[in-house]
Amino acid sequence: MRDEGAGVPRGRVLAETLVDLGVPYAEINGVLAAAERLARDEEAAALLSGAVRDFVRDMGVVGGGPEGGPQLGPDLDALPSPDRWFTLLVLAATRPHTVAYHRSIGVPEEISRRTLADVGRHLAVHQRRHGTPGLANTRWLARHFRGVLYQLGRLQFERVLLGGRSGRLLADAGVAEGPGTLVLNVHVPDFTGPLDPGECDASFDRARAFFPRHFPGETHAVAICHSWLLDPQLAVHLPPDSRILAFQRRFTLVYPTPSHPAAEPDDASVLGFVFGDPEADPAGLTPRTSIQRVVLAHLSAGHHWTGGTAWRPL
Repeated sequence: MRDEGAGVPRGRVLAETLVDLGVPYAEINGVLAAAERLARDEEAAALLSGAVRDFVRDMGVVGGGPEGGPQLGPDLDALPSPDRWFTLLVLAATRPHTVAYHRSIGVPEEISRRTLADVGRHLAVHQRRHGTPGLANTRWLARHFRGVLYQLGRLQFERVLLGGRSGRLLADAGVAEGPGTLVLNVHVPDFTGPLDPGECDASFDRARAFFPRHFPGETHAVAICHSWLLDPQLAVHLPPDSRILAFQRRFTLVYPTPSHPAAEPDDASVLGFVFGDPEADPAGLTPRTSIQRVVLAHLSAGHHWTGGTAWRPL
């Protein structure tokens, strides 16, 4: 990859890029207008170009590891934002570089398109949480645009190095060498339908073929998952044929367990994923689904959610 930045994308090219990224049509004219404003702002244009340059510099580089590893790519959440659409324009300007990287390692166009269209899902997350257009969790999207995360059917898979706690526990279990081991991190995106077991099977099958083909110098023997879906307390509330419990049964829990309890409660994450707002007051929420009723009943009984971390052989 060349180490270069990019100018503010504009006009028809930008409009088509936004469609590819899953941006709702209702927002496209506003983003195009923002691009014109930023193009006239030399400081903002330079900031955008520098962010793209950071993406290109770290394209394909795996993150994680002990203490989280070095900061890779631009920290989009930390950039001073001259416009609410600034980070979206950074991603739009980065997209050609990411796609070029994908092509260089043989990633099919369809996988590129579906992976980068996750931008649209995060726009939906922002709309649900705040009631206004915007882009949520841009730091997370940096994984997609750095070429380390791929949408393979229902699930997403990220090349990542094990952190300190996970690495030590998996080493104790005899399934990894320890912190810094290369693994695949499994992510379950929202707004993509039920967690159907057959679709999850198909995603793991695709991952087993995808990563050896496109990253032949790497070994990904283990898949891990950090998620509220893996909280073992869910088994107390959900029926045995629950899709969530079927997903849990794919994995071996690392923590929380009696010998390795959770460090602290994580109610906010569960509220964020289930209700759309991690800062919501449970007392003011009205459950509309069975999982929402489960989450609130557990909290109203004075308990907390912790999430879970688990592994499975790939």
